[in-house]
Amino acid sequence: MDTKPYAGSGRLCHTLHVITVRRSALFLLIAAFAAAPLPAAKLDVIEVQSVKLKTNPLGDPSSRRVAVLGPDGAKNDEPMPLVIYLPGWGGSSEDVIAQGGGWLAHTVDAMAHAGLALRIAVVDGRSRYGGSQFLNSGATGDYADYVADEIAPAVETRYALAKEATFPRIIAGHSSGGYGALMLAISRHAQFAAVVALSPDSDFEVTHKPIVSQPSVRAITPEELDNVMTPGAKAQLPGDGLAHMVMGLCANYAPIAGKPGRFEWLYDGRGRFREEAWQRWLDLDPLHVVRKRAEAFAPAQRIYLDGAAHDEFGANIGARKIHDVLRGRKSPVTFYESPGHHSDHLAERLVRGLGWVLGK
Repeated sequence: MDTKPYAGSGRLCHTLHVITVRRSALFLLIAAFAAAPLPAAKLDVIEVQSVKLKTNPLGDPSSRRVAVLGPDGAKNDEPMPLVIYLPGWGGSSEDVIAQGGGWLAHTVDAMAHAGLALRIAVVDGRSRYGGSQFLNSGATGDYADYVADEIAPAVETRYALAKEATFPRIIAGHSSGGYGALMLAISRHAQFAAVVALSPDSDFEVTHKPIVSQPSVRAITPEELDNVMTPGAKAQLPGDGLAHMVMGLCANYAPIAGKPGRFEWLYDGRGRFREEAWQRWLDLDPLHVVRKRAEAFAPAQRIYLDGAAHDEFGANIGARKIHDVLRGRKSPVTFYESPGHHSDHLAERLVRGLGWVLGK
């Protein structure tokens, strides 16, 4: 999720975070990010013809481009850890390509400058509704499988993976992408050795409930919903961006089995909130998942969580709660509350997270 602000803030850093950031190696890594000039990262573009998305019910493109960023001068056969990065709602690899690498190129530079060379592959998760939560859904398409079973192999076919590294493959993301990263790390223990989740959608009662309660969302009629879910009805999407996004979230969290493209709405025909539909959202809330499942993460996986102190959605609150649940378990976990708002300082935050995962 990454749209206009509605709710939430907080500022409490756990002692574990304080200890972590005091380590001199991490300070050096952050200093490397701030140093200028740094060599330009190399941007490559791979086109993936997706089988997983070929029959998606929205008719969205199945051919997508992946932006791959690596250290300047590095050869394709030079083994490195791979970071698969999932952008926030509406974000895409196409943005990175248009910007020549943008802030993610600076991230790769900083990591290489600190002696932690890696590659970052950026995914295109856009849909007719604007974005993706990177779940498999009968209402949008199999985006989780797309990332894990198609993007990762396509990149690793072209670029050598540091298979002997402790953390050869890392899943990372921001906002909706941070949500997707957490859920993929939970479902794919063997594939993703670590996760870096920046302001991930979680604790939906805090992050999502205020959004779905807005008047423009509650005003959507059954007729409008039917038009939206009818094949070929692209022109019928609501003009209100918030209602448009909530439809996309419903399509991710509450698809109707056996009815491709259709999803459960949160309100009935009389505008009453449907608790049973909301429960389906909660069942896919990462906070609820880790509370219910002691084995949500494997003991060897490393989990880096962060949230901005003045996050408009309160994403820092959910990330901190997930940390509090996980710190009593075997998986190494930390939480960092960054300064600023939901989407501020993303490059520094990602550098910090990757540095922690890789042991700096």
